[in-house]
Amino acid sequence: MTNGSNALGLSPLGLSRRRLLQNSAAGFGSLALASLLARTGHTAPAGAGSGSGEFENGGLHHPARAKRVIFLFMKGGPSHMDTFDHKPQLQKDDGKPLPFEKPRVQFAPTSDLLASPWKFQRYGESGIAVSELFPEVARCVDDLCIINSLHGTNPAHGGAALKLHTGSDVFVRPSMGAWIQYGLGTENENLPGFITICPTLAHGGTKNWGSAFLPASCAGTPLGNASQPATNARIKYAENDFYPGQLQRMQLDLAQSLNQQFLQSTGPDTELEARIQSFELAFRMQTEMPEALDLAAETAHTHRLYGIDQETTADFGRQCLMARRFVERGVRFVQITHSNTEVQWDQHGNLRKGHEQNAAEVDRPIAGLLRDLKARGLLEDTLVLWGGEFGRTPTCQGSGRDGRDHNPEGFTMWMAGGGVRGGIQYGATDEYGYYATENKVHIHDLHATVLHLMGVDHTRLTYRHAGRDFRLTDVAGHVVREIFA
Repeated sequence: MTNGSNALGLSPLGLSRRRLLQNSAAGFGSLALASLLARTGHTAPAGAGSGSGEFENGGLHHPARAKRVIFLFMKGGPSHMDTFDHKPQLQKDDGKPLPFEKPRVQFAPTSDLLASPWKFQRYGESGIAVSELFPEVARCVDDLCIINSLHGTNPAHGGAALKLHTGSDVFVRPSMGAWIQYGLGTENENLPGFITICPTLAHGGTKNWGSAFLPASCAGTPLGNASQPATNARIKYAENDFYPGQLQRMQLDLAQSLNQQFLQSTGPDTELEARIQSFELAFRMQTEMPEALDLAAETAHTHRLYGIDQETTADFGRQCLMARRFVERGVRFVQITHSNTEVQWDQHGNLRKGHEQNAAEVDRPIAGLLRDLKARGLLEDTLVLWGGEFGRTPTCQGSGRDGRDHNPEGFTMWMAGGGVRGGIQYGATDEYGYYATENKVHIHDLHATVLHLMGVDHTRLTYRHAGRDFRLTDVAGHVVREIFA
């Protein structure tokens, strides 16, 4: 049982949650760190310090290759055979019937094979072929670990997005960022450990960055949403111009003392404990959040690097630059979402126009982020993850032969930095790109691998809820060690 408490409200360290929260500078973050490695029955693993909550490798299951994650979520499902999974045979057989069976469950009917409208070119020392849709990212290909064999289970946006974010497409579960926040906490107590910038409110919405049954303080802190420009991605009321800090502290201390008195009379209450933690974090954020969001402090060269100087790339460029500023300030998990409300990446029709517009909006900012992280020495221990909830079919939709359907059977995501090998392609789909066939990587495997890179064994990061132990990977998941540097 590793939810940080037993039936008596005692942690593996023999403290009540309330007492641990009161005595800890990091609140639930320290509570999570103390309980992360506890096994069923509260037996600490070998190497545990006596009652200290500190374990070998700095409180991790094994040495971490990455300290933080930036997740670039391309909502809608980019077409892998049009971006990072070159399929010459698809080009040759354009217009022919698919020579094997389509999946038993499909989102919508499709017809014959559709060649990619875009040319591919080999880049870098690795010689990996990348579509002309991504000329700037292609120049960073030697830093990319391209996984061409992802596969999931759900062909609908809502279920697939939940699966990618939470590991489940049918139940409300904690998000990947929430699990990492629960397990590792934040490196900066003045900022949230998990921030999501311009998240989509559709297809799972807040569940994609929620904490579910984990402590509420593990949920992502949203900045804006996908229907608003990134200039509106702010924390409301982060600055208080009405009362000096000393007076605010006195007011907060009074409110917190009343909350603590209530806890002492009622016993453990996770919702109230989370509220206490959120009040404290909100107070501390006043000192650092405004500065972290101040992109005017960056040079003109940096603005150009991220494409903030151009209308097409300015919005996503701001998100990418905010992500870099957050991770260098110790935020553990940052997600940014590209979700153009008019186009997205969901081209059942108008594939050429839609994918060209989307790629043009994100290509330069993503390349700028990779180059900036590398120049600052941050890429080495920052894991960058790119992808959508699924890929697209190699068969076409629509009378104009200009669309592709959803395809969870085989698609591409890539990683960079954070201890993965750059300049490689791992796994493969069939010759047309329909099914993952070689070194298949399930969504559970992806999550297990991300956690492993962060120093966490996915089978041991568990939380007792409703009578059973839960984890991000449920009862599955294998670490893809072959991609490690």
